[in-house]
Amino acid sequence: MPHAVDEDFRALPLRDLADAALSRAEQLGASHADVRVERIRAGTLQLHDGRLLGSHDGEDVGVAVRVVHDGTWGFAAGVQLTVDAVARLADLAVDVAKVSRPVNTEPIELAAEGVHADATWVSAYDVDPFSVPERDTVALLADRSGLLLRASGVDHVDALARQVKEQKFYADSAGTSTTQQRVRVAASLTGVHVDRDSGDFTTLRTLAPPVGRGREYLTGTGWDWDSELAELPELLAEKAAAPSVEPGSYDLVVDPTNLWLTIHESVGHATELDRALGYEANYAGMSFATPDKLGSLQYGSAAMQVTGDRTTEYGLASVGFDDDGVAAQRWELIRDGVLAGYQLDRRTAALHGLERSNGCAFADSPGHVPLQRMANVSLQPAADGPSTEELIASVERGLYVVGDKSWSIDMQRYNFQFTGQRFFLIRNGRLAGQVDDAAYQSTTTEFWGSLAALGGPATYQLGGAFNCGKGQPGQVAPVSHGCPSALFRGVRILNTVQEGGR
Repeated sequence: MPHAVDEDFRALPLRDLADAALSRAEQLGASHADVRVERIRAGTLQLHDGRLLGSHDGEDVGVAVRVVHDGTWGFAAGVQLTVDAVARLADLAVDVAKVSRPVNTEPIELAAEGVHADATWVSAYDVDPFSVPERDTVALLADRSGLLLRASGVDHVDALARQVKEQKFYADSAGTSTTQQRVRVAASLTGVHVDRDSGDFTTLRTLAPPVGRGREYLTGTGWDWDSELAELPELLAEKAAAPSVEPGSYDLVVDPTNLWLTIHESVGHATELDRALGYEANYAGMSFATPDKLGSLQYGSAAMQVTGDRTTEYGLASVGFDDDGVAAQRWELIRDGVLAGYQLDRRTAALHGLERSNGCAFADSPGHVPLQRMANVSLQPAADGPSTEELIASVERGLYVVGDKSWSIDMQRYNFQFTGQRFFLIRNGRLAGQVDDAAYQSTTTEFWGSLAALGGPATYQLGGAFNCGKGQPGQVAPVSHGCPSALFRGVRILNTVQEGGR
């Protein structure tokens, strides 16, 4: 049953605060002004070997005022939710703009957006995670930890659960006003095997991705926890005994639980227009996919169709409206392997000569200014594509890669290497046991150019993370990436132990 925005948030003086700030900004000559009132509640639980290690439940409440004055941004934020306080924030925001004006060489222009008056949006979830007592979640994680600890070869178990409820009221001087509420949860268990002779240890983590769902996800809606936990000890034992990989060229069948992260780093960040234009350079760099290549850059094989989407059901980056007041949308980033679009906010859309943003502005707290952030960037499956088993069957010598682990990519989003939770050897179309110490290395266009086949819709899965980082001061944003299983031909495999000189 759909939820409504919590009444205690709606009871805050949202409209009075907005009217006070917007009218004051207008009096001071701002050509644009917007106000955000936010309340963000976040909780984290950590267990080690079934015992509670740490607990956090915190709330961030505040208000932000942003203006464009004399072609220059100004911003101010505070925690007092009173009419007088937000009027003073408008004064401060305009003062910031005035101080910044002498060093501003590019007057701010914003792409147009229609007015969305009194709009409301709530994400799709069944059970508010904060309506469930913390002790119940601790007991659930402890039970699952105990299940793993009772299995042979599992020496330790770490468990983690996170939950967030984000409530946001936005209003601007054009007449848009939106009220939104979204919920997200994440949980993982990591089994640890210790070699008593050498002291070396092997870890294996559950594959359940974070999602834009409620507490029901932790108890089995949207993920089969029982099946995954039942097979994890055997997979961990196999990984602990696995031989080190022989480096060389392999065909790869990459599971969605691994491929989502490669999409995030090599496609998601590379198609943020502020990076491509050079405005975002210090935090993880710019992008090789510059605007002069739009419509011509062969990003990958013709099988590659990638979309940006702020409307994906259960997506971590899904919203009704962004922090520029732009309605959520879906659009193409890569079409038939060719760069076809970018992720935009209203400022970068105007810089690129576009009439409208596709809604990618987001601030991670009321104390931060909105940045252009990533949408749910997803690789589309082949309509009549094969199963994962059929992809594996088409490989004579290769690896099947499951689960994300570590990664490295350069400041242009071009040269990279990724590891995984599990690498299974493929011989003559069949899995032939796990190998260890593997990483795949390539360049973005070489890797995606080697894409030979995509799995069908039945292989498609939404992965993602709570903590995509960007900006200075740094901000984090939740984002999901959907993809099917995929086959890549002739990918370079490294032995990480050899590469490390060990």
